[in-house]
Amino acid sequence: MNMASLLGSSSASIFASRFPTSPSCNSSRLPICSTLVQRNARGFQGRFGTPIHKSRSSKFGIAVSNVAVDIKSVEQGQELASKESQRPVYPFSAIVGQDEMKLCLLLNVIDPKIGGVMIMGDRGTGKSTTVRSLVDLLPEILVVAGDPYNSDPEDPESMGMDVRERIMMGDKPPVVTSKINMVDLPLGATEDRVCGTIDIEKALTEGVKAFEPGLLAKANRGILYVDEVNLLDDHLVDVLLDSAASGWNTVEREGISISHPARFILIGSGNPEEGELRPQLLDRFGMHAQVGTVRDAELRVKIVEERARFDKNPKEFRDSYKVEQEKLQSQISSARSSLSLVQIDQDLKVKISRICAELNVDGLRGDIVTNRAAKALAALKGRDKVTAEDIATVIPNCLRHRLRKDPLESIDSGLLVIEKFYEVFS
Repeated sequence: MNMASLLGSSSASIFASRFPTSPSCNSSRLPICSTLVQRNARGFQGRFGTPIHKSRSSKFGIAVSNVAVDIKSVEQGQELASKESQRPVYPFSAIVGQDEMKLCLLLNVIDPKIGGVMIMGDRGTGKSTTVRSLVDLLPEILVVAGDPYNSDPEDPESMGMDVRERIMMGDKPPVVTSKINMVDLPLGATEDRVCGTIDIEKALTEGVKAFEPGLLAKANRGILYVDEVNLLDDHLVDVLLDSAASGWNTVEREGISISHPARFILIGSGNPEEGELRPQLLDRFGMHAQVGTVRDAELRVKIVEERARFDKNPKEFRDSYKVEQEKLQSQISSARSSLSLVQIDQDLKVKISRICAELNVDGLRGDIVTNRAAKALAALKGRDKVTAEDIATVIPNCLRHRLRKDPLESIDSGLLVIEKFYEVFS
């Protein structure tokens, strides 16, 4: 499928002459992208037509230790987690429609440094179902065995302090492969549960001050999902902002000061009718996806029938999508491997920054995220070079939530971005 057929009659001639589709781009591999470009074009036309073996001593003579995790118990825990993961989860490839949301999630799995996704939309549109279905597609990563922070054995920035000390002393901790974690952050969670707290049991039984890691430790190098994020308490929002900004979580409790890596993909979902997000938190999301209720009657019937099939026999339903799931897993794995080889021309970089500047986007996060998302999309399509089509597909999701709100403006922010894109790229 070429770009001209996607854009429609009014803008096809302009775009086809300047941005021919790369012959190496196989659009059939990812129909999501084509759907998004087509939708954006219609909108444009409508407008214009680890365990520690070393303990520390405080000045009071009380030993301070971190969490000591027995490797055998960790393996048992991983086996239990594996069994739990067999609970029926709706297959990602079985989700009908919602291409924009699905593409944003896939791009963040390919390049976690994009910075996460904010998904806003109507009730009952499959936001939570889609995010949780992502678990089956998450690739495996190398982690230090028995480490509560999922430390990367090769990246010091993603290591816990104790693993780093062991490596500096010449110790080589055992390494295992593990699937990327997805951690749910409940709205009612306490700050201690999120950040970590004192292990009371160790304090009472062993007389030591021990740190019990929280959800941020578990989410390191993984995904932190917050459903109804716009209802999250302000003090938890502050915690997330701090961790998202620094990549580390620092806990000060009862004379203990502990810092550990907390680099995660932040995914949030919510209904805009229930309240807006604080601008500081909204800006921390790399991409913003809008989800709408499906209006086509036949498509609605298909969704209802598919859900009924899943509820009736989850295993049989999942088996029917096994081939599609494996194909998508392979595509994600290949894209992650080739991401570092993808190039973007200097001319395209300049145009991206020009769009951000003319839209009065604050800061440079918009520029950075758009470049990263476009490269991730090119890798997902199996190419080593970014095209204008890639940028057109991702730029509304990268900049929509960064525009300053104008209460008198009736047009959607995403359409404003697309209009500016065509103005700059034409």
